[in-house]
Amino acid sequence: MTEPYTSYSYLEDGARLEWFDLDPEYDRVPPYDVGLDAEQVARVARLLADHVVISLHDHPVRFPRDMSQTPAYNRTARQHTAFEGLARSGMTAVFDNMMDGTACVTGTAPWRWDDVVTDLGMRQADLAHQSNVGVARTVDDILQAKANGRVALVFGLEAATPIENELDRLDVLFGLGLRQIGIAYSDANALGSGLSEPLDGGLTLFGRQAVARMNAVGLAIDISHSSDRTGLDVCERSETPVLMTHAGARALWDIPRLKGDAVLRAVAETGGVIGISAAPHTTISYDHRRHSIESVMDHFTYIAELVGLEHVAFGPDTLFGDHVGLHTTFAHLLSGATAAAPEHPKVPYVVGLESPVENFPNITGWLVKNGYRDDEIAAVLGGNILRALSEIWPEPR
Repeated sequence: MTEPYTSYSYLEDGARLEWFDLDPEYDRVPPYDVGLDAEQVARVARLLADHVVISLHDHPVRFPRDMSQTPAYNRTARQHTAFEGLARSGMTAVFDNMMDGTACVTGTAPWRWDDVVTDLGMRQADLAHQSNVGVARTVDDILQAKANGRVALVFGLEAATPIENELDRLDVLFGLGLRQIGIAYSDANALGSGLSEPLDGGLTLFGRQAVARMNAVGLAIDISHSSDRTGLDVCERSETPVLMTHAGARALWDIPRLKGDAVLRAVAETGGVIGISAAPHTTISYDHRRHSIESVMDHFTYIAELVGLEHVAFGPDTLFGDHVGLHTTFAHLLSGATAAAPEHPKVPYVVGLESPVENFPNITGWLVKNGYRDDEIAAVLGGNILRALSEIWPEPR
């Protein structure tokens, strides 16, 4: 293995942000004890070793210790991949939405086309200088990563806003390595309504054309941040499985960021997969109001019973750093998504699901402890996602 290509980032005041200024990739909070005996611990290790493990949504990069520096850090176009943290995560592949689409790279406003292209190029230039983390463009790439002990990144965008009204940009993004794209990120765009909009206009005429093009080129469509009507419209029109990469059930916690039963069922009816999120203060449940792995798994259990285990996976939406601090920095982007949330305790982090390092060992431990069979665990860890992707992505002939 060659050493990762090291580049420095510069903040707005000219200060150099070096590696030692970034947050540790792991061990930021005390470890969580799932409560397993020795035999169960061994079973968890075997399951993670034997099966493909895919996160439908996480952030495999390092963040500043001071999360208020994140907007300036993002504008440098030099996010650093968390190589060591990924190596310890147990994941085979992770869907990486790069800079969330919510923070620009080189300009002063979000959603710029040139920023997205720059980000794709910069990230892949850094990855090209090492051999442990690669880019997945096909299902076979994910399987090869598993066989070779590597981690594969699947590049995506949380919204298609940067394409503006140009369908051909979807082809360009696919050519640059993108394999998953959202419709709208909370706010409305040319394709449809986001979940924060007071009026839900659903999918636009251009959005319908975009869905058809996404299907044709082989981009996985995500409706996590879309409005309910937009999500239903996408599911009705898509000819391939639709993904909800990171969300939860509104029936368990009534906030706009989570999804109603009708949308959850619609995703499953396309053959799609729903990734259960663990972003702080989202997938809380009325039974577990202090956000923890137990809250998150309430959503997993509910959705699995609603649509079938074969349509459920995990998109924890965690990162290497202070996620609550990040939300504080970008609070203006979250206000609509969490409007009128039920009263609940504020937590400094989600116990048991704080970062990509602990997500899947603890999720697998919870599933083992709660009596799930090996084949069921293998399905929700990655098998369900592989099945859907095999119907969405083109395979080289």
